[in-house]
Amino acid sequence: MQVSVETTSQIERRVTFQVPAAEVDEAVEARLKDTAKNVRLNGFRKGRVPMSVVRQRYGRDVRDEVVGELMRERYVRAITEQNLNPAGFPSIEPKVNETGKDLEFVASLEVYPEIELASIEGAEVERPVVEVTEADVDEMIDTLRKQNAAWEEVARAAQEGDQVTIDFQGFLGDEPFEGGSAEGHDLVIGSGSFIPGFEEQLVGAAAGEEKEIQVTFPEDYQAEHLAGKDATFKVKVHKVSGQALPEIDAEFIQRFGVEDGDLDKFREEVKRNMSREAKQAIDNRVKQQVLEALKKANDVPVPQTLVQQETDALKRQAAQQFGLGEDFDVSQLPNELFADQAKGRVQVGLLLAEVIKAGELDADDDEIRGRVEELAEQYQDPQQVVDYYMSNDQLKAQVKSAILEEKAVDKLLEQASVKDVEMSYQQALAAAQQQAEQDDAEDEAQTASEDEQSKA
Repeated sequence: MQVSVETTSQIERRVTFQVPAAEVDEAVEARLKDTAKNVRLNGFRKGRVPMSVVRQRYGRDVRDEVVGELMRERYVRAITEQNLNPAGFPSIEPKVNETGKDLEFVASLEVYPEIELASIEGAEVERPVVEVTEADVDEMIDTLRKQNAAWEEVARAAQEGDQVTIDFQGFLGDEPFEGGSAEGHDLVIGSGSFIPGFEEQLVGAAAGEEKEIQVTFPEDYQAEHLAGKDATFKVKVHKVSGQALPEIDAEFIQRFGVEDGDLDKFREEVKRNMSREAKQAIDNRVKQQVLEALKKANDVPVPQTLVQQETDALKRQAAQQFGLGEDFDVSQLPNELFADQAKGRVQVGLLLAEVIKAGELDADDDEIRGRVEELAEQYQDPQQVVDYYMSNDQLKAQVKSAILEEKAVDKLLEQASVKDVEMSYQQALAAAQQQAEQDDAEDEAQTASEDEQSKA
């Protein structure tokens, strides 16, 4: 067998194969003889059909079957001998496939890029320093009370945070518009669930009152026939309800897993959860900054095969999150919705794998168990969770991957210029979210720029 490898790009290879005609024809002939032993045709006993008839009836199909097997076998042998590292499956196309002629075929494939890691030395990384205070705990408990509040009708005008029960109908000029009306709708003033300007005009309204509310739909409103238009809503207020916050008593505390209803234990549990959440926010923000610096320092080509695999995974994840069902065909979701995120994930994955390899990083079973025990603290029966994870190789692999990613980020962090910044609990959570949104926006801008360059 003759093999030649052509480099068509940094991550693309074109491999040409040539298999001697005698080798192919002998394999086809041997397969035809095996086929003849089991052929049943009218007028012939089993195994007695003349080879000329077998060749005429089955020759093409048998040859295609043998050639397909030969191409797959020769491809697997070649990628080993040629030290190729394919990223996904190849496209294999026969060029010459005729009896008496050498078999020629071409395999086009993407390979993993060869990466020489550039340092992120000098990259500036802000690391939040957060202390969860007793005031933060008080605020969180107030939030929990509001989340568990009941609505009670009040005999006063509506205030910010109240719930009003209303009928409404929207008009463009004198004409009502489709989808602009409802009866008995419960609306919390200040929730932001209606278009800007609507809820604010209900402050001061009382039960039985009728109001006309003037608003302007946003220019980017999803309903194009309403975008940017001035509208009037005729509203009737049926009821005003205020929040009735639950008392912080044993019954309330027991809702959150503190069975004896002890207030001090409850506050400790809330603080522990907040500290865990703050640590996650800090770690995520630091990681996002480090990975962004890593991507900027290392512009590596990304195999499209891997991007498509990640895109498909994101589609399945989205379908699950939106409850579309296991039978939902995710191919109905457009690739464009996930392409930027998928490409970024693949790029980061390739670079982190190189960091892990270069640093000879690893995680043993003790480390994995320790991480699982941390995760299990959030559940009622932690030991059951630990046993479940540690007996499942796939789950253990996921935990190990997360640990190795953290170790890689810590390794990279040694190269960066780290600045500790004191933040409140709320600031740290908001900063992590803002950083994530900023990184997503930069990825989209980068992809758009690359698309424009490719068109040019």
